[in-house]
Amino acid sequence: MQPNLLRASIAIILENQAPAGSYVACPNFPIYQYCWFRDGAYTAYAMNLVGEHASARRFHTWCAATILRHAEQALRAIEKARHHLPLGADYLHTRYTLEGEEGRSEGWANFQLDGFGTWLWAVGEHLHKSGDTLPGDWQQAGELAAAYLGALWSYPCYDCWEERPGMIHPHTLAAIYGGLMAYSHWGGNPAFAQLAQGIRDFLLNRAVHAGYFVKYLGAEDVDASLLGLAVPYGVVAAEDPLMQATVRRIEQRLRVPRGGVHRYATDTYYGGGEWILLAGWLGWYYAEVGEDARALELLTWMEAQADSAGQLPEQVPANLIAPSFYRPWVERWGPIATPLLWSHAKYLILYQALKRYRGTGDSTHGER
Repeated sequence: MQPNLLRASIAIILENQAPAGSYVACPNFPIYQYCWFRDGAYTAYAMNLVGEHASARRFHTWCAATILRHAEQALRAIEKARHHLPLGADYLHTRYTLEGEEGRSEGWANFQLDGFGTWLWAVGEHLHKSGDTLPGDWQQAGELAAAYLGALWSYPCYDCWEERPGMIHPHTLAAIYGGLMAYSHWGGNPAFAQLAQGIRDFLLNRAVHAGYFVKYLGAEDVDASLLGLAVPYGVVAAEDPLMQATVRRIEQRLRVPRGGVHRYATDTYYGGGEWILLAGWLGWYYAEVGEDARALELLTWMEAQADSAGQLPEQVPANLIAPSFYRPWVERWGPIATPLLWSHAKYLILYQALKRYRGTGDSTHGER
């Protein structure tokens, strides 16, 4: 494990946290110069793991303020959902400007639900790891976000890759489950735990094919984001036979031998390369089940992808699924996004997971 990349990752995240508290997805990739709730929540969790609680606190304060700023849209969405009406433009966006305003570009996959579930989960982790008391605005925003997810969870939406808006995605439902379960504890509302159990039952009944979880309802193949069903959202235990079968299929269909992980088998974005954050996610799973050697192999591969400045990209254009698509994406949007804060977050999470399961603590302050 490389302390230099550890320090670089922390520094890159801190350097790219806006004064308002938001984390920019990538500082020099034009279409990623926003803050996503999902990416940011994982980044805040990573900062909690390395003892940078003030950074995580600022992010969660930004999230609460952003949700409350757009509360009227959320309340209109809840009311429409109660009457089974189309939402139209009434929903919380998945990404906002660093100041918390809606992005102005057209055609974005803005209706995504997993980010708000991930945020609720990450707030619970922050409160536990930092010892902070719950601010009133976090409580208010959390209550609204939980009600929003509770009302809309069955609506089809874009997946975490900004694709397939007409489908229901197990990863999205898992994030909602994890968020509602977390909020039922830190928000003091056990009714949301009961709702979350209903979502879990739905997943177990509708999102399984041939003994493993699937990319979306009605599909027969996997997506690497399904790792989230176990780690961190806890729909099933990491050792559950359904999860083990899902991970085996991810290994068979999406893992490059001794390398990284593809998103899904037909990915064409930048040719469908190996994603840094997915290597970290798979390694996190292996650390959870005590397979440290496999987790360390993935961590080592991640470290090898950093450039001389310690920056991790979004993906690596090696072992491409669809090589003919690589150049058109470069011509359209430029080189692959580097550094991607979500990649650095997953590196920190895996690094700390390996330390934790070896019983060496969960703070890096002694190494910095």
